[in-house]
Amino acid sequence: MPMTKSPRPTRRRLLQTIAATAVLPLKLHAQESFPARPITIVVPWGPGGSGDITARTFGKYFEKRTGHAAVIENKPGANGILGSQHVKAANADGYTVMMTSNMTHGANTSLYKKLPYDPLRDFQHIGMFGVFGLILLVPAGGSIKSFADLIAQAKAKPDELALGHFNASTQISALLLKSMGGLPIKDVSYKTIGNAFTDVLGGHIQLVFADYPAASAQIAAGKLVPIAVTAAQRTNDYPNVPSISESIPGYEVITSLGLAAPANTPKAVIDRVNALIIEAQADAEVRAQFLKLGYTLRPYTADATRSFLSDESEKWARYIKSAKIEPQ
Repeated sequence: MPMTKSPRPTRRRLLQTIAATAVLPLKLHAQESFPARPITIVVPWGPGGSGDITARTFGKYFEKRTGHAAVIENKPGANGILGSQHVKAANADGYTVMMTSNMTHGANTSLYKKLPYDPLRDFQHIGMFGVFGLILLVPAGGSIKSFADLIAQAKAKPDELALGHFNASTQISALLLKSMGGLPIKDVSYKTIGNAFTDVLGGHIQLVFADYPAASAQIAAGKLVPIAVTAAQRTNDYPNVPSISESIPGYEVITSLGLAAPANTPKAVIDRVNALIIEAQADAEVRAQFLKLGYTLRPYTADATRSFLSDESEKWARYIKSAKIEPQ
């Protein structure tokens, strides 16, 4: 009896089989071989702030763990839009990533009528470092000694006090302070935190919002004095400095920092960098440096980071409406 021949596989079936067997080795190769050269971390803000310090701290850990450098590239401007556009257009290979926040990839969707990137669709969010509040500063030796002084002077002399801000989080902090507190204060926009500090120290403005790292350096130098924090509770670093919410119930502004890559970056690469972010937060030396920045650490997965930013976008839309900010 003649043997029955098995049907010859079609060309389509052969291609499907080849593709299916190739997927796993490629994924493993991408994860095992990354990085094969230095990466660039784009910081969409100027040097000296928490985003810049965090990027450099993580960059050192990245080099220690992988043997490849992390080059920090500052691209400040337009509330992080310039840096975000740059990374959106970069090769989706994991070698160009960026520092993100709930401002660049949250609040900006409500601050601008035509944002030139979609915070979720145009990026693969890798992970988060943590969240922290901001601090309100006045010059040492000035007439404002406390948050109570600020309220009294603002109401006694409408529009004479000027408050500086330099990015979305400090801008919203300032405008929420004005709207929720009913305080007639002028707000002045700056490109970088350094420009804002120059003017507050020079007497051109009376107040400035800043993040903890930059603030701590100025406080330690005896140049600026903290009078309030934007987090809902007082911080361990400044236990005698009140939260703004103690005088203005419901007031709270926190900032997040994380990493993102261009859309379509391989998942294996995203997973590899996410693992390094989580490892860094557990490393004693790095952890100590992050806590010094005022962080509440958030060792999130990539999916959890994306979900967090989606929720933040909705929250900041409410904040911006409350602050009566018109989209640009």
